[in-house]
Amino acid sequence: PGSTILCWLGMAVSSVGPGVHPPAAGPGAGPGPAEGAEVLFVALSAGFTSLSHPLLYVKLLVQVGHEPLPPTVGRNLLGRKVLYLPGFFTYARHIVRVDGKKGLFRGLTPRIISSTLSTVTRGRVKKAFPLEDMEHVSNKDDVKTSLRKVVKEVEPTKTF
Repeated sequence: PGSTILCWLGMAVSSVGPGVHPPAAGPGAGPGPAEGAEVLFVALSAGFTSLSHPLLYVKLLVQVGHEPLPPTVGRNLLGRKVLYLPGFFTYARHIVRVDGKKGLFRGLTPRIISSTLSTVTRGRVKKAFPLEDMEHVSNKDDVKTSLRKVVKEVEPTKTF
């Protein structure tokens, strides 16, 4: 008989072996709308992560001070000579020259895994603790009431 394997996205996948028939297609078979939406959201998130990764990779290198290119001499608005560090696209072109186009996607796999785990965890927590069941503690009225209580407790009593 076939066994059920839980994949890391949390959906059950039935294995088909000798004497085991594949699950029937039709209404009620396969992942429900919630699981399908979660898988779609994870796939879209991975796609956007892949598209934005080169930009974030170059930004990170600039932020940490990775300076493989020397500054260039230029002039400011007043005509004084100043040194300019290479810009964003200059860094990107340098990475492509040194490492090829694959170099812009260095570190993409861990980012996609992290994003996927975060998305799945957030979805599971939202399912486990629906917003309707939560107490709304952060209402402005509650904050004002709490502040008044604190002020009354801290306020010194007047004795004559």
